[in-house]
Amino acid sequence: MNRYATAVLLSALSMTPLVHADELDGLFDNSIVSSISQAINDAYNPNGSQNRDDEDRRPDEDDRQRNSDDQRRYEDRHRQLEDRRRQLDDQQRQIDEQRRQLEDDERRLDDDFR
Repeated sequence: MNRYATAVLLSALSMTPLVHADELDGLFDNSIVSSISQAINDAYNPNGSQNRDDEDRRPDEDDRQRNSDDQRRYEDRHRQLEDRRRQLDDQQRQIDEQRRQLEDDERRLDDDFR
């Protein structure tokens, strides 16, 4: 009987931690665990949530900066093309003027020999 009582006592004691573990599992569900882990993370890294907000905003700021740079490059290139167009127009006017002078010279030459 002594061995039987010892076996029952040992088995009861060995099951006690399992019962406590089951009770603790029942107390903690995922929302509580996640809240506690978030609180611990915030305690150790108080700027963590602020950094996440900054990271969320950075792509917008980067996009705006990139768009601004792209717009500036576009406007610069557009100005360069407009300047080139004006230069070509000026050259065309000069060529047209030289052509008119040449035609005038040819007419005079023809008039002089007739």
